[in-house]
Amino acid sequence: MNDMTQQTDLSVARHSPHSATSRARRYRSERLGNPLAVIALALLSVPFAAFSAAIGSVQHDTNTGIDWVALDGFSIARTETTIGQFRTFVSATGLTTRAERDGGGSVFESGWTRKPGWTWATPYGPQYRPANDEPAAHVTYDEAQAFCRWAGGQLPNDAQWTAAAYREQRAAPPAPFTRGRSYPYPTGSTPAGAQCLDDCGSDSARRSVRHGAALSRGLGHAAVDQTPAGVNGLHDMGANLWEWVDDPPGFAGNAERLTRGGSWWYGSGPMREEHRQSKPGDTAVVYIGFRCARPAR
Repeated sequence: MNDMTQQTDLSVARHSPHSATSRARRYRSERLGNPLAVIALALLSVPFAAFSAAIGSVQHDTNTGIDWVALDGFSIARTETTIGQFRTFVSATGLTTRAERDGGGSVFESGWTRKPGWTWATPYGPQYRPANDEPAAHVTYDEAQAFCRWAGGQLPNDAQWTAAAYREQRAAPPAPFTRGRSYPYPTGSTPAGAQCLDDCGSDSARRSVRHGAALSRGLGHAAVDQTPAGVNGLHDMGANLWEWVDDPPGFAGNAERLTRGGSWWYGSGPMREEHRQSKPGDTAVVYIGFRCARPAR
């Protein structure tokens, strides 16, 4: 584990918005020698189980700004992690990202090209001030995982990500979605509505933020709530930004990590479930972001 990862893990543990809850749980555990405490804790667990979140329901976390969508066995963020959410994390932990330390993230032109000043806070350079609801890019795998742990979860594994993206789980989803059906795209039967290049519909150009940067390909991302909701009511599981996935699990640093969903740089092909693409974990580029998952509650 490198120094940045160690510092990040310590900072996340110190500043987690859920640390007070963790202390309360430890306090309760220490009192389990008292029979009355055991009975009370058992009784308190009954309504929690009875009223666990319904599949498809959304719970907003005011500490992190995440809208958690309940699915079968876990919850996942309704949108990609936003600049505003990442700013809250940075303010709480003091993290300086790799892209910031290196003077900027990268974009692929005639090979990987570092772009001065392109960071999570200014994804297309300092001439553009993004809105808080734009997706956070230029974030490495370890930095994304640190955010998710701070937020009380983790990056989704590949089984979680694909179940959320392609299999409709809601009991009564709105048209055109059908409960139990698996779709070829996170947007449904077609890629229409995604923020991708060329074959996702003409609205992609309208939704792209006006960043003023010169790009050799594509137009750029859209704010996270500008594309139509797809399978399970999630936004941008297909395109907008690639998303880091915890696969293979347990690795850190520059190990190859899976990314899912495609991005505004590509057409609809990478949006399909069979498309798998990996990148070194310390990659910090303009079209990779992430979202978090957490166990069912």
